[in-house]
Amino acid sequence: MLQYLHHQQAQGRAIQRKGLGNKIDPWKGTMGAADLTLCLGDEVVLRILSFLPLSPYPYSQVCKRWLRLQGVLRTTIKVLDWKFVESGRISVRFPNLIDIDLTPACRSAVPRSPSSINVLFSHRCLRVHLDVEAYDPLSIEHFLHDQQLSPTALDKCLKVLADTYPDLQRLCVIDVRKASVEIDLFANITDKSDAADELSVNVKVDGDPSMKDLGPVSKGGQNRAMAEEHESNDDLKTVNAPLVYGDDDVSSHGLAYLARNCHTLQQLELQQCSDESLHAISACENLQIVRLVGSVSDFYRSLFTDIGLTILARSCVRLVKLDLSGCEASYDGVAAIGQCCVMLEELIISNEGFHDGWIAALSFCSCLKTLRLENCRQIDTVPGPLEHLGYCLALERLQLVRCDLRDAAGFQALMLVSVNIRDLEFQDCWGLEDETFTAAAAYV
Repeated sequence: MLQYLHHQQAQGRAIQRKGLGNKIDPWKGTMGAADLTLCLGDEVVLRILSFLPLSPYPYSQVCKRWLRLQGVLRTTIKVLDWKFVESGRISVRFPNLIDIDLTPACRSAVPRSPSSINVLFSHRCLRVHLDVEAYDPLSIEHFLHDQQLSPTALDKCLKVLADTYPDLQRLCVIDVRKASVEIDLFANITDKSDAADELSVNVKVDGDPSMKDLGPVSKGGQNRAMAEEHESNDDLKTVNAPLVYGDDDVSSHGLAYLARNCHTLQQLELQQCSDESLHAISACENLQIVRLVGSVSDFYRSLFTDIGLTILARSCVRLVKLDLSGCEASYDGVAAIGQCCVMLEELIISNEGFHDGWIAALSFCSCLKTLRLENCRQIDTVPGPLEHLGYCLALERLQLVRCDLRDAAGFQALMLVSVNIRDLEFQDCWGLEDETFTAAAAYV
């Protein structure tokens, strides 16, 4: 290769350059050395660069040509500045992206003030620079809301990305549509635990009107929600009124537009997820790996319920891995996933907000191989009669991470359902006592 380049260099110097004038001679470098790669076409250079790792070799800084070629090779990006997407520079700089993470940019749309530079807040999936005035959960929640994008800006950019990258395969994004409604709701209620219970009732009632045609899978959850609606106070009904949505609202959703145009989308991480969000992505028929984050402790709340899980189950039947965190789900939602998503092999649940009796629905997951529970203060306080639980026969691995195992009834029911497991893992759990291991040994 070097002999070929030197030969081309010698030929180039031998050619008579008539009328060259003051034009720059490509064979005469400013540093006294010629750029030997000028003889190679873009296809050859791309072929060579494709064998080099992206991180250890900053070859994109060699020249503008290499910078452009490096952008052509790159397929994954994590966006930190929303203006990079809004201005359209992302499509010029990286034309072949298939994996886009918009989460940091959605949460830092507003420029930081000088007082927030040295205050970094990190909690599970959250990582954001805070102002010094954000010192308690309520003020942090308001600060996170103020830093987020407007729904209009998010929808506009998602539509641009859908048109630019029709072959997109993975997307991480925060749905900011319902944040303003929910933060006002919880700011006006002093008892947050009671407010969360009342909010779950209203979200179930105010779901998509078309849910009446979903069949018997979600019928039980709807009946319970309708029965409890009369017990909720009038203030919550007034505040929650904007949560009602129709087909026109969902059709204008940026996520809905992206779902209709990006047919190859296979992985999706959606934070601040709601039933409306799950309705919007119902056109993503090829989704295989999905992570849904609703509420995160006391810092933001956006609940999705059995209605949303039923929509997801009926629309995305090819799911292989599902991660649920911070939702208001119960037996109906988990049963819908198990009945419709027959290829589901891995289920990750943080059951904070799950209603009693959800363990019994695991028997519908006929192909489930891995079940992982994270941050569960109570596994299932009322699992129901053990003889009615059924079995998850394909389950091979059970992982319990930061769970309280002192819930004897829930732990016993979980071990009964997981009768055929081969790998039982405990990580940073409470209640690891002799009784716990005795109960586990009785079913394993």
